[in-house]
Amino acid sequence: MWEKAKRFIGILGPGLVTGAADDDPSGIATYSQTGAQFGYNQLWLTPLMLPMMIAIQEVCARMAIVSGRGIAGIVGEYYSRAALYVVVGLLLIANTINLGADLGAMAAASRLLVPLPSMVLVVFFGLFSIALEVFVSYHTYARYLRYLSISLFAYVLTGFVVTQDWREILARTLVPRVEWSSQFLMIVVAVLGTTISPYMFFWQASQELEEEVERGEWSAPQTRFTRRGPMPKVSAREIRNMRIDTWSGMIFSQVATWFIIVTAAGSLHAGGITDIATAADAARALQPLVHTFPHAGQIAQALFAVGIVGLGLMAVPIFAGSASYALAETFGWREGLFRRPSDAKPFYGVMAAAILVGIAINLVGINPMKALVYTAVINGVVAVPLIFIILLIGSNRRIMGEYTSGFWSNLFGWITFLAMAAAAVLMFATWRRHG
Repeated sequence: MWEKAKRFIGILGPGLVTGAADDDPSGIATYSQTGAQFGYNQLWLTPLMLPMMIAIQEVCARMAIVSGRGIAGIVGEYYSRAALYVVVGLLLIANTINLGADLGAMAAASRLLVPLPSMVLVVFFGLFSIALEVFVSYHTYARYLRYLSISLFAYVLTGFVVTQDWREILARTLVPRVEWSSQFLMIVVAVLGTTISPYMFFWQASQELEEEVERGEWSAPQTRFTRRGPMPKVSAREIRNMRIDTWSGMIFSQVATWFIIVTAAGSLHAGGITDIATAADAARALQPLVHTFPHAGQIAQALFAVGIVGLGLMAVPIFAGSASYALAETFGWREGLFRRPSDAKPFYGVMAAAILVGIAINLVGINPMKALVYTAVINGVVAVPLIFIILLIGSNRRIMGEYTSGFWSNLFGWITFLAMAAAAVLMFATWRRHG
């Protein structure tokens, strides 16, 4: 039994890290907001999104394993340069805004415990994230990333502590309930966008390549963008392990998502808090977990702050890193976290620059908790054309050979594209009608 568990843990890697990073500060804020504002009425999105996430992330991982390139590298080689610039441009916009919002949220959450100026904390977390990516080896980095997501279990425990109507929860999970209002549809787009996010596509593909290089399946050429060669031999075991890893990461992500919504609905919405304006508002969702202890509010704030900061430290380097991989493949730079910074200066330089821009975004003075939800909406819109490109790649036999997407992968992939496109269109339509 223990040996099987060890083998299973050994398989986990890019998929689990990507799934865990999906519940970043933006995700926690968005899921908490839908639970607070609409109660259980958007729980049905969680089982709907699971096969959608798996389909898209599996295509991203498979294309990397088969081709030895990331998404930008494939688009640049097999499609037009215009398509490449659009793909990379959309990623940079979404990632930079998301990164800045996450840094602001980490600072806001930390201020619940440490009374320092917000910008001081933003700068600290930004510089610490740069140091983490530049000076910590990939093996060490990836190993510890897996464990930062443990903080999400606070929401799981709170979900059981809060008095809930489990019949209603089950009904809302299985039977969709839609309100044709601009606010409801905006949060739907935000939930979709923070769950099926552009950075996840690029990050998992790039990390699958890192794993391939570490195992010796691919050599590390000067650049991957210009590389051409015969289709590598990909074993059935390799594809199976990738699927186990991806499924595990996405299931973990959606279980956490479900519990965050349930917890927020059962504590915030039931308590009359329908709008999360501050970090303290969001932290109240965890207060029932420690309500029997003295100073329960402070303990809940500490749990929330630790979760936001821990998951933020996992997500911020991923935002910067996925942008760096995309630009490196676009311009033919040396890339990879397995390289030393002195061997890939532009690659590491982009990561540092992205985080510095994220720090600067916080000078605008936007409410950090609101910014997280708006960032999720941007992700929901930007993801649509990126998913379209990814699905085309997954079905392209010239790129994927015998490993093109199968029936179920294509089915759920195109359902994802249509659902996210429809949600975005309906959101804009209701905005215009009520504008």
